[in-house]
Amino acid sequence: MRATRIVFCALFALGAACLSPTAAAEQTAFTLSSSAFADGGLMPKVHECTSGGGQDPAKKNESPPLAWSGAPAGAKSYAIVMRDLDNAALIHWVIYDIPVTTASLPQNVQHVYRPPVPAGSRQVYYRGSASLYGYQGPCSPSTVNTYEFVVHALDQTSLTGLNSGSSTRTAARAIIAASIGSARITGES
Repeated sequence: MRATRIVFCALFALGAACLSPTAAAEQTAFTLSSSAFADGGLMPKVHECTSGGGQDPAKKNESPPLAWSGAPAGAKSYAIVMRDLDNAALIHWVIYDIPVTTASLPQNVQHVYRPPVPAGSRQVYYRGSASLYGYQGPCSPSTVNTYEFVVHALDQTSLTGLNSGSSTRTAARAIIAASIGSARITGES
């Protein structure tokens, strides 16, 4: 215990607070996972887009199941942003106003502005197409890209500045501004 405390207190000299091992563990405990794929692993085809060409019946454009734990104590709601790390400008999914009592999303969140699950949440339309709200899966038929899912713990119960016409970029900026902590997972497709 003493050696561990010395390590944590040594950080104090470098400008970090002197933390007990328990407090340090609590600060790094926010995690995100999926039962569909391991962090950095291959995403199943069911999560790939249906508009990327070809007629593969395994591609269903279903959002993956996600679960999180260890959020900061001050969290009042959650939001998830999915982006293509190989094309950073491309945001594939934004869901926000997820109630603080929620700790997971099921597979295939409905493609509507206000999905019934999780109740109270809202989604942004994908790339200017008002007909497709919510998740838009990977659509890279000739390359393998890395997709990042980030869950943000927010300091607000609702992002009232956003509405059904907000863009993914506008929503992502509002989420980052209200974020008090985040956790991430990546998948390949």
